[in-house]
Amino acid sequence: MDENRWFWNIIQNDFKTGNIDFEGCMRLLEKMQINFDEDHLKHIFKKTLDKHSGDIISMDDFKAIYRALVHRPEFEELFKAYSMDGNILPDGQLLKFLAKEQFQTEANETTALEIIMKYEPIDEVRKKKQMSFEGFIRYMNSEECSIFKSQHKSVYQDMTQPLCDYFISSSHNTYLIADQLMGPSHLWGYTSALLKGCRCLEIDCWDGNNNEPIVYHGHTLTSKIPFRSVIRVIDKYAFMSSAYPLVLSLENHCSPKQQEVMAECLKTILGDKLLSTPIGGEVDMTRLPSPEVLDFGDFHGNYLLFSYIINLLLLSALKFKVLVKNKKVGTLEQSLLRMGDDYRGEAEELSDSDFQSDDEDTDDTLPLHRTRSPAKRKGDRKSSIPPQKKPKVKRTKIAIVLSDLVVYTKSQKFVSFEHSQQHQQCYENNSIGESQARKLAKISVALNFQTPGTQMELQDGKFLDNGGCGYVLKPAFLRDRNTTFTPRNVGAYSKPMSLSIRLISGHQLPPSAMSKTNKADPLVQIEIYGVPEDQARKKSSVVKSNALCPKWNETFSFNIQVPELAMIRFCVEDEVSLVSNEFLGQYTLPVMSLNTGYRNIPLISKDGIKLESASLFAHVWYY
Repeated sequence: MDENRWFWNIIQNDFKTGNIDFEGCMRLLEKMQINFDEDHLKHIFKKTLDKHSGDIISMDDFKAIYRALVHRPEFEELFKAYSMDGNILPDGQLLKFLAKEQFQTEANETTALEIIMKYEPIDEVRKKKQMSFEGFIRYMNSEECSIFKSQHKSVYQDMTQPLCDYFISSSHNTYLIADQLMGPSHLWGYTSALLKGCRCLEIDCWDGNNNEPIVYHGHTLTSKIPFRSVIRVIDKYAFMSSAYPLVLSLENHCSPKQQEVMAECLKTILGDKLLSTPIGGEVDMTRLPSPEVLDFGDFHGNYLLFSYIINLLLLSALKFKVLVKNKKVGTLEQSLLRMGDDYRGEAEELSDSDFQSDDEDTDDTLPLHRTRSPAKRKGDRKSSIPPQKKPKVKRTKIAIVLSDLVVYTKSQKFVSFEHSQQHQQCYENNSIGESQARKLAKISVALNFQTPGTQMELQDGKFLDNGGCGYVLKPAFLRDRNTTFTPRNVGAYSKPMSLSIRLISGHQLPPSAMSKTNKADPLVQIEIYGVPEDQARKKSSVVKSNALCPKWNETFSFNIQVPELAMIRFCVEDEVSLVSNEFLGQYTLPVMSLNTGYRNIPLISKDGIKLESASLFAHVWYY
């Protein structure tokens, strides 16, 4: 049989000098490109040794270990359902499997042949345009059979819309890699966020020694890093994971003198990457284009075509560009008039109407210069009548050279949504504090990338979409300025989806921290996050003492009203007691990115690292 001959040919050299030990077993599996969890492999290896004395295994023993780890019964059942003889899957039968089970209605003979050529390891079988069980296993474990749509792993959305029409992957306190009070500030915070596709970084800037600005979480014990070093790291990693524009949100607490140093760093280190003038030079930025008042010349009123071309030019010009978000003095037109002149040493003062007030729960403020009454004499301290509080008069100085680097991302005080609709310019941005944002939208905003947990997992899952480029196009009903959509009253915007997930099995799940071997009592929670009406959580049964290959075969159904905004999260836990579970791994993705059919679900650790050998196996169907 071709399969046996292929297997012996691969392993025989490793047994030339005799039987192999556990280390040799691991090396051989790595050579065969088989992912394994060491605890699970030790358990299988030990069970094999129990059949005879010693601590080494024969070729037959290794084959048994390989089969226990790789030959999954749930895969074998599917393979035999389409194989004529239980050993071989012809290309025509593979095509039937793709159409009927994986819902790949567009698949053809070429599709089937490409899969065979890519995954079939046995030469003789591949040449006959057939697939063995070994090839089928490799296909079912591949990215092509992932629950995440392969089309969504690259940029596929319309990228010619205005920036405000996208969800943008954003981080808060990017420089922190632990807690926000005493943890270290580190350049790795920026590196890791950029490598994950983050497109908006926060830089918390304060005056440092020797006229060198520093970055840290002010008024805390977090460590400090030089602003200059942060910009160098950003320059290196800014566009490694995404070509789309990067916003640097400056939480600026520096004096005008050190703001000038910041501006010099941004210009000299980032160079041509830094966007410091509007696209096209003298663009009218005082209002958004309107078809009623603009003369489109040769476009003869074809506003849609005109708008498309303008946006295309804008987005293509913004690729590989860094935008500075900061307070700005005056208008963009005034900045353009200052171009070419030396404004070093000059600063202007802004009043409290131009930035966030203290009670708005946001750090996006600059140092405040308040008017103060003369210091009280000692004898005046015990006054029986408390002095009446005067309104705080707040002033902040902005260095002109830093202000002039702000183009499309001017920090502006948030008053209300109504005020923004009536008065806000297209290039003005609001930073809304988290507590206020929760009141306004019932959902938190930008996240601390260093803080693991469900919120960060939802953020990461959301931005897996559209190639992980950090920009996800909002649904049409959120881009329509006349929309009446609200999360609590979806009304006519409902596009109901009926989703069915049959949780079949798990494979090489992380053992419990309480287990001395490879055991756990796993259960799976399937959660839907979205508009209030769509929020749901369903839980599987517990499989006792089996993290290697637990079986569930349980079906869960969900009715989702607004799938465009919904996320689905698979969370695997170990039941420690009736009231306590231990997190083992999770995977989160947009509902609209779900693949149908038999799919493997990768698992990610609490720290956001992919667990290479662990997965769930499920059948997904929706209409």
